[in-house]
Amino acid sequence: MVKPIIALIGNPNCGKTTLFNALTGANQRTGNWPGVTVDRKEGRFQVNGEDITLVDLPGVYSLDVEEGETGMDELVARDYLLSGEADLVINIVDAANLERNLYLTTQIMEMRLPMLIALNMMDVAKTRGIVVNPQLLSVRMDAIVVAISAVKGEGIGELKQKIGELVSNISHTAAYVAYPAVIEEALNEIVAYINDHSSKRIVEPRWTALNLLQYEDRIAPELRSQELLSIIVKHRRQIHQVLGEDLDILIADTRYGFIQQVTQGATQRTGQINDTMSDRIDRIVLDRWLGIPIFLGVMYLMFLFTINVSAAFIDFFDLTAQTIFVDGFAQVLQTIHTPGWLIALLADGAGGGVQTVATFIPVIGFMFLFLSILEDSGYMARAAFV
Repeated sequence: MVKPIIALIGNPNCGKTTLFNALTGANQRTGNWPGVTVDRKEGRFQVNGEDITLVDLPGVYSLDVEEGETGMDELVARDYLLSGEADLVINIVDAANLERNLYLTTQIMEMRLPMLIALNMMDVAKTRGIVVNPQLLSVRMDAIVVAISAVKGEGIGELKQKIGELVSNISHTAAYVAYPAVIEEALNEIVAYINDHSSKRIVEPRWTALNLLQYEDRIAPELRSQELLSIIVKHRRQIHQVLGEDLDILIADTRYGFIQQVTQGATQRTGQINDTMSDRIDRIVLDRWLGIPIFLGVMYLMFLFTINVSAAFIDFFDLTAQTIFVDGFAQVLQTIHTPGWLIALLADGAGGGVQTVATFIPVIGFMFLFLSILEDSGYMARAAFV
């Protein structure tokens, strides 16, 4: 019996890795995706005694892939979903940033892939005064929505139960984004052409048509023809004449309009916003008057830390480098009767240069240590904003 494969996808920083670890535990292995250096993480877990493989896709905001302008993460995620290898897609969504996260959800939905939505960070949303109704979202998205908190382990049991139900009875979402009439007309004609001329299995003709309408360079070899290109160019011109806007902007606006309809009434603000420690720190370090002085103070502390702490190690590196690259090298050269001028050039010159560089090792090392601490604390992202 073939083991079910589930793809885990979501925006960066939505708790995807935390959920992956919560489901798979220590049953993980890491490699690379074929042909690229992007990490591929796989794990295994059991539901009702059945082994399930979980593939952790790179964190992406969108599945739009444009030649020369898109990172490898988007390309890897899109190509894996199109491969049909996954029996089910778990789309993890940050409940505290619902509208932004649902943009990726609409794209997966348009691909007509079996999907389960894991509504994560419900506890964070609550502290921000945001109340989300998973049941209403489920009805409007025509997909199962499970509320979880991956960090606290809440809702993981229910999530596994829904996974077990879906892998034994795969169903595709029927919801779709309705575009303006002139775009729908273009999609219908391109879909008809695809159905008539493609002998290969198409993941979802409507999604394929939408991508061809946006980027005609993605035409598959079996579909590539002057006739199809003419259809695409004709409808592009017609869309621009009728709507007066670039196609990619129109598509994005329509998707966000759909998201607003879905979330309207499904999310409410209680007015009781509980500030987290991070929020309070943000208000201080991002203040228009205090931000720059704080930044300068942090930089001063970094150099103070670097110079004072590294000073204790500089003599060690200096003497060690002198012993090896100057005195030691000169001794070796003397044993082989090297001329004095060459010894001075190689030992005192080149070796002395290495000795000088070696004294900077502790300085650079402690500076990067301090920078890594700032990076992990989240201050560097805030400093960039300042």
